[in-house]
Amino acid sequence: MSQYVKFTYERERAHIAPFDELAELNACRRKLLDLGLIGVDSNGIGFGNLSVRDGATRNFYITGSATGGLPKLSPTDCVRVVAYDFEKNWIGYEGGAVPSSESLTHAAIYESDPLTSAVIHCHDSGLWATLLDHAPTTSKDVAYGTLEMAYEIMRLFKAVDLQSRQIFVMAGHEGGIVAFGKNLEDAFDVVMHERRASTPCMQNDFHERNSSRHDG
Repeated sequence: MSQYVKFTYERERAHIAPFDELAELNACRRKLLDLGLIGVDSNGIGFGNLSVRDGATRNFYITGSATGGLPKLSPTDCVRVVAYDFEKNWIGYEGGAVPSSESLTHAAIYESDPLTSAVIHCHDSGLWATLLDHAPTTSKDVAYGTLEMAYEIMRLFKAVDLQSRQIFVMAGHEGGIVAFGKNLEDAFDVVMHERRASTPCMQNDFHERNSSRHDG
């Protein structure tokens, strides 16, 4: 098991065929990579993941673990999640890659909102700090990729209007933001809208912090 994956997983088939949304997924990833919202951190660890629902089913395609820095993905870099069990902290999948550590997170969103067909998990420290506790926010005591995170997401869908906001902040995962929508372009637009809306707030915070500094 990957050291970053916190659930058990079982491969049901070694390969997946090219899927219709792969081109859209790569186009979206390219934009996220260019913005630094997914990629590889200073320790060489990939971050960020995307998924798309497989038609009207409960199945979904998701980028594989440790693929955040790849410029373009092939079907061998993705998996198709074909079963999951929250109580058992388990997923069944098809494909040659290791499922993303956030697979249960994505599953919880698809389970909670039948209208969602795409999910983006990205990192933006500035936006994260601005949205923290101002947008739907998971408990700071809940770690990413865990069964507890899946349950926390399902709780948010019931407790607040997450379905309309289409974005939430992972308080216990610094920089971690998740957006979703009817397709990847829709989810990407949610992130971009929040970045544009938060820019004055982030600039004001920067000026306030710097004006309070004293040399000497």
